[in-house]
Amino acid sequence: MTYCKACTYPKVAVNVRFDKNGLSSIYHTHKAWQDIKKNEWKKRKKIFEKIVLDIKKNNKSNYDCIIAVSGGKDSYYQTHVIKEYGLKPLLITYNGNNYSPEGEYNRDRMKKVFDVDHLMISPSQESLIKLNRLGFNKVGDMNWHNHTGILTVPMQYAVRFKIPYVIYGETNDILGIYKPSDYAEYTNRLRVEFSMRGFEWDEFIKNNKEGLISKDMNWAKFPSDREIVENKIRGLYLGNYFKWDPYKNTKMIIKKYGWKPAKKSYERTYRKISNLDDIYENGIHDYLKFVKYGYGRATDHTTKDILTGYMNRNKGVNYIKNLDHIVPSDLKTWLNYTGIKETDFWKKADTFRSTKVWWIKNNKWYKDNIWGSPSSYGSVHLPKKDRKKYEL
Repeated sequence: MTYCKACTYPKVAVNVRFDKNGLSSIYHTHKAWQDIKKNEWKKRKKIFEKIVLDIKKNNKSNYDCIIAVSGGKDSYYQTHVIKEYGLKPLLITYNGNNYSPEGEYNRDRMKKVFDVDHLMISPSQESLIKLNRLGFNKVGDMNWHNHTGILTVPMQYAVRFKIPYVIYGETNDILGIYKPSDYAEYTNRLRVEFSMRGFEWDEFIKNNKEGLISKDMNWAKFPSDREIVENKIRGLYLGNYFKWDPYKNTKMIIKKYGWKPAKKSYERTYRKISNLDDIYENGIHDYLKFVKYGYGRATDHTTKDILTGYMNRNKGVNYIKNLDHIVPSDLKTWLNYTGIKETDFWKKADTFRSTKVWWIKNNKWYKDNIWGSPSSYGSVHLPKKDRKKYEL
């Protein structure tokens, strides 16, 4: 395992590149965002204000924009900004049926504290259970439907109601795909290639054993290019126009709107302000990333906090060593929810392990830890005939 010298991200992460000095593309992109001066942020704010003026002058819809919200800290900050500019937004939530108590409280409180209309869309519970099983078995991600829903449903209603703008949050993502000068906007390509793991909805249910049909996936059907263009719909990231600081933003929304962080600490990360919309996001969903590539949520969060100056790298490394490998207790909750046997879960999970990270020795899984020395991470569940490619 090779790690960025400036943060804690590994070279095996998808789409991450390293330079000759051992610095990752994540570091370079975050540094570019952090290096933006106050005057540049003022210019960016004025660009957004021109968009606002255009909306107020030309928009003929009943709503000025749609904000894709889960009820999390970013959702509140996005809605706060839009309301400060005097726009009338329609909030849209994709409900995947697994909210934490705090996440549910925050989500339902938005229509009250912001005085906005809030539309919530959710597949049937039986469909969601089937989608959890399908996501796990097909791509090792039971939350595939969540990623798909929040990036699809708002665009569907933008077309249906002819609402010109769909608002998302930050654009300086963990992978460092975009530079500040890109002024990246939301695209269907981003939706499919990254959030949906390269699988469109029809490929996802093709020959599926769960019995899901096209009508069960209406929520996942993205508008056509023609519909997007003819209705002049754009997906904007507020992070292009306002400096994004999750801790400052969270402090503000707690004080102004009564937003609640998680009451209990998570098992796999130290943060209590992220991913409250799904009880598995910081837990077993994220653990599957560790199974695949040998890193998890603590790596994500420490990298962000190191690069934004809230943490030093040594502290981040200690968090990773203590948290990234933990098998979360919500595994049993999810197994009960989906009806999957634990033995079957581990057998399938093992098939997603990357040979760049994992190997088998004495019937145990091994990988390099953050310092490069091997550590053992439990028993092997692969059938013997499938173990050869992982053996030393």
